[in-house]
Amino acid sequence: MRTFLAVVLFLGLIGIVVYAAWRGIRALRQRPVGGHHPSWRVIGIGFVLGFVAFVVVAPADEEQSAQDRAASSNASIAPTATPTATPTPSASPTPTAISTRSARATRSNGTALAALETLEVKGRAPMTGYDREEFGGDWASVNGCDTRERMLKRDLRGETYESGRTCEIRTGRLADPYTATLIAYERGGASEVDIDHVVALGDAWQKGAQQWTPARRVTFANDPLNLLAVDASANRQKGDGDAATWLPANKSFRCTYVARQIAVKQRYDAWVTPAERDAMRRVLTPCPNTKLPRSGRPPVSVIARSTNANSAPTPTPEPTEPPSSDGRVFANCDAVRAAGRAPLLRGDPAYEANPQLDRDKDGVACEP
Repeated sequence: MRTFLAVVLFLGLIGIVVYAAWRGIRALRQRPVGGHHPSWRVIGIGFVLGFVAFVVVAPADEEQSAQDRAASSNASIAPTATPTATPTPSASPTPTAISTRSARATRSNGTALAALETLEVKGRAPMTGYDREEFGGDWASVNGCDTRERMLKRDLRGETYESGRTCEIRTGRLADPYTATLIAYERGGASEVDIDHVVALGDAWQKGAQQWTPARRVTFANDPLNLLAVDASANRQKGDGDAATWLPANKSFRCTYVARQIAVKQRYDAWVTPAERDAMRRVLTPCPNTKLPRSGRPPVSVIARSTNANSAPTPTPEPTEPPSSDGRVFANCDAVRAAGRAPLLRGDPAYEANPQLDRDKDGVACEP
């Protein structure tokens, strides 16, 4: 209000000065020399009004300056006085920072459920061009033993070997994880044991493998992490199915099975479909602490049971030539592999002589 009044008085002063100047000019042209004219009174009044305006405006300006100084002082101390102030939008983490933090959390968590959230999710690619030959055709061979024989050697128990052939298992017993039954294996006979690709080759082809190099596809097809000795009938029922279309009948193995699929897909950067991701999440929700498997050997967490007396395995003869016939001590796993002894299985003399090489204590040392 004081500022408004001061402006009005100042404008009035300007008007009076202009008016007085006009009257004075006219008076000088008309009045006699030495006379007086009322215009001087007008000028006097104008100066009085100007003085009044100065008295009004000066305190107002001083008050405004004081307010400005106070506001500036408050602004300078605001950060110290309000340490809990809301952060500005620029302080919010970017999507890249969030995803990086999530990836670190997944690595430290180590659970299959956490790893599932890191897999890419999108639709299936077509099966166009798929052929078993795209994954190397036959099983790869290492030191004269192909992958199938190595997986049988890893997963069977009580096995016997063909005379003079440590890579050719003649008979054995399988505690099948898919059906929770005991299965008798016989080489060349009516065997009911298959080596299953946990992530089927056809499924992988539709979810990334089309773009892989041939060498990567061969590695995938022979990776022990992706292989299990299982009931042949269950394996053929599964076909190229993923977790959304097929799960083992043995419900107690489903968490382990899905965790293995996630571990394989994470290792090879294969994606999952929305339905597959949702199915995996449903399986793992009751068992959220299931860890990602790191080795090829299935965990000994399922005790197979015979469905009837006839399914019990028949006694088998003692091995004619076990894979490890002595208790030789090895310096490390490289030495074991160089000698063609890998992997060492619990019960073999060489395993008992080198228990320190079984780092994860799962009964298999120097795994592929």
